Amino acid sequence: MITLGIETSCDETSVALLSNGDIVANEIFTQALHSLYGGVVPELASRAHLNKVDILAESVLRDHNICPRSLDCIAVTDSPGLAGALLVGISFALGLHCQHGNKITGINHLEGHICSLFCANPDLSCPFLALIVSGGHTAIYRVDDFARYTCLGSTVDDAAGEAFDKVGKLLGFPYPAGRAVEQEAVAAAPGPAIPFPVARCAGQRLDFSFSGLKTAVKYYCMEKGADWVAQNRAEICFSFQKALVDSLARNLLLAAEQTGIRTVGVAGGVACNGELRRTLNTIFGDKISFPPPSLCTDNAAMIARAGYERLRRGMLRFPHMSPSLGIEQQRA
Repeated sequence: MITLGIETSCDETSVALLSNGDIVANEIFTQALHSLYGGVVPELASRAHLNKVDILAESVLRDHNICPRSLDCIAVTDSPGLAGALLVGISFALGLHCQHGNKITGINHLEGHICSLFCANPDLSCPFLALIVSGGHTAIYRVDDFARYTCLGSTVDDAAGEAFDKVGKLLGFPYPAGRAVEQEAVAAAPGPAIPFPVARCAGQRLDFSFSGLKTAVKYYCMEKGADWVAQNRAEICFSFQKALVDSLARNLLLAAEQTGIRTVGVAGGVACNGELRRTLNTIFGDKISFPPPSLCTDNAAMIARAGYERLRRGMLRFPHMSPSLGIEQQRA
């Protein structure tokens, strides 16, 4: 089965090709222009997708001698994401569908991240816990099977990647700032971390909150002054990163204790973070898996894999820009 994946939910334009679930191609174009504005500008993102998605698709199909009519399924991200950006990908996918008669399915972006774990680890068996941690999402899911997900906790304000970017901007790094903050933290002098607080949400749910952490860093820097911050930026980055990673690790460990499930997968852009990987590897050992960096950031291979799973299970759904028609999940 040949599956074409299309991902345009934010600021990466991506087209991928899978054969029987195996990745044949996974082309990603990252829109660097947003660094000029300190964040993603939705209108510019939509225009960039419009200029790139057809070129990527044509290139992928031509390079692998695939005729569009021979595609068994087209999988396209339809939620969640920037409305205009999603519309570009959906419209392009529907154009192929109408012209060539291919089967088509909408894919929830979060389901795609979960499926990136299957791309990286074909032997991954259910049930397992999935920590999805990116610029727009931070959540823990219990995965009992494909399309059977229970949300155990999610962010009530900022996502982890968003917190990285906002703190990085505060410290003078260009957008996106997550990698720069991580690299700066490596240069921190030995010693105790600055005790930045991270809110703990009340109740039994395993929700996250990073808005207070971001604010704590802001006021700490204001109190210390620009000169002190410039000289101690590495220590601030180290302490911020440690507080955020410890929060993610604490809730994931609590989820494992509450469910009795020790098999864990971590996906999303922040899953590239080295400190997060080291911390979780120490806790879960060989029970944890991460996709390679190319499958952590937004990409079409994970969308195509979700489409492949839906195709072979007879679970295709027509693409709509509506989160309610996306990931079939239950709230714990």
